[in-house]
Amino acid sequence: MSANKISMAVIKRLPKYHRYLAELIDKDIKRISSKELSEIIGFTASQIRQDLNNFGGFGQQGYGYNVEDLYNEIKKIIGLTRTYNTIIIGAGNLGQALANYTSFGKFGFNLKGIFDKNPKVVGITINDIEVIDVENVKEFIKNNDVEIAYICTSRSGAQEVADVLVEAGIEAIWNFAPVDLEIPKEIIVENVHLIDNLLTLSYFLKDND
Repeated sequence: MSANKISMAVIKRLPKYHRYLAELIDKDIKRISSKELSEIIGFTASQIRQDLNNFGGFGQQGYGYNVEDLYNEIKKIIGLTRTYNTIIIGAGNLGQALANYTSFGKFGFNLKGIFDKNPKVVGITINDIEVIDVENVKEFIKNNDVEIAYICTSRSGAQEVADVLVEAGIEAIWNFAPVDLEIPKEIIVENVHLIDNLLTLSYFLKDND
């Protein structure tokens, strides 16, 4: 089925399937039913079957799912059979934390460069990668086949950075800046607004009080 026919709710559940199936493989579990998987992952068995049926089903009546086969299928569906070149824009605390998070590389997201405009930061090394002046980012993207950029700048500078990234041919943006970017529709954007998430917690804590 074409990706644009799959609901966003289903797409956002796929990484959770991937994570839990990896844990089952680590425990040497060979097969599992939708009911058993539902007890582990927190979705209903019906929801699991519906989600997987969007991509072909993969299960067998009376047998359930072969854990490793299903894991590999999910891996293909979410695009983890290849590697991606990435960069970070903004070498502050958040940018440095992302640069030092080694699990990205394990999943094929290879950090190729880190950029900042602050002369106090440019030239330092983070996780064996030297921070480069952001003025060089367009050339770097083109020369290194960079597909994904992580924006970790301030709110005020994020849109300008995004415009430069679009001009350079970036395909996807992971935006940590607390602002909604104006981006052409063909560019994939995933926003992580940390304060929004924290305020959601605040809402539920208020109800508990």
